[in-house]
Amino acid sequence: MFPAFRSMRQIRVSDESHRVTTFELFFDLVFVFAFTQVTGFMAHEHTGLGVLQGMIILGILWWSWVCYSWLANQTHVDEGIVRLGMSLAMMAMFIAALTIPEAFHDMAGGLDGPLVFALAYFVVRLVHIGLYLVAAGDDVPLRRQVIKTSSAMFTGSAIIITGALVGGPSQTWFWLAGLAADITLTYLTSAGGNWRVHSAAHWAERYGLVVILALGESIISIGVGASERPVSTLMILGAVFGVGLSICLWWLYFDVMAIAAEHVLARLRGRARSALAVDAYTYLHLPLIAGVVLSALGVEDALAHLDESSGYGWLGAGALLGGTALYLLAHAAFWRRVGGYWKTWRLSTAAVLLALIPATSGFAPLAALGLVFGLCALLVVVETTVYAEKRAEIRRSHSPA
Repeated sequence: MFPAFRSMRQIRVSDESHRVTTFELFFDLVFVFAFTQVTGFMAHEHTGLGVLQGMIILGILWWSWVCYSWLANQTHVDEGIVRLGMSLAMMAMFIAALTIPEAFHDMAGGLDGPLVFALAYFVVRLVHIGLYLVAAGDDVPLRRQVIKTSSAMFTGSAIIITGALVGGPSQTWFWLAGLAADITLTYLTSAGGNWRVHSAAHWAERYGLVVILALGESIISIGVGASERPVSTLMILGAVFGVGLSICLWWLYFDVMAIAAEHVLARLRGRARSALAVDAYTYLHLPLIAGVVLSALGVEDALAHLDESSGYGWLGAGALLGGTALYLLAHAAFWRRVGGYWKTWRLSTAAVLLALIPATSGFAPLAALGLVFGLCALLVVVETTVYAEKRAEIRRSHSPA
């Protein structure tokens, strides 16, 4: 038993050859369910306040996932005590995901939903701090950095737990303040800090996978929106538009941008690499994921009301066009930080989408969905054509050959 116990305590620090493990993929399955719960929550509430509350929950989920992405780059999380700790965090995260439907409105009977969510989130974050201190090993500056940044976690979690205890309309603002405090204090305590990004390939792949998870949730939303309606020509056309939009969103991230960003990250070392990881990935991927989830809400809403003669409505149009625009704006900001310039075609398309929200609110849902798919497909065609040579060069450099 003693050798087995000793092996559980061993930590293997990552290096540049480190890649995403199957255990990390397994860990992420909880977040697939959680993202689906967020979209379902917003669809059920179907109000502006409900969308705000859904985005707060998404931010809390994101902050839970992000901290473990840093841990997984520091050490092999599928070994020893880190695997056990992440298994515990996985259980706590699933409990939090289960309570999302009553995160702001406790159901009669049973435990207090908002408090269970807040406490489960705190467990996820607390386990992460403990595992990171272990994973830091003999790296004293990194241990100090973890302890320094843990102040953000304790502050934000305390405000969120307080909000759950207070309840009522104030809870929304407590949770928003707690999330904002955590995000802001984490950034301030990380500036010029001692975080480590040992493997650029692992890092880029890890964030690419969470984008895939969000896009997968958008595909699920298409099924949810269509699940209670008979198959019809309108339904098939709506499904084509919805899946086509998801394909466009995938293309815009993975075709070139993700590859080129990984190349930039791989060329950097030390604090320059970790600073880019903080800014471009930890922070700027949050609005990117939020854009996917909001557009998924818009798609689900459109498919659920395909044959209604009244307009799409402000909520549906705002989610579909606004979410897609947010996704493109996040792309532009991401590449401004990584590549040093703005992606003007994406900025222009985002501006068009935002400008069309008032008019589209009066469209039939299918027409609105077709419009957004058409604009995104046009953007893909234009960028692929205009930057054909550069695209081929980047993709060729990423080939195993």
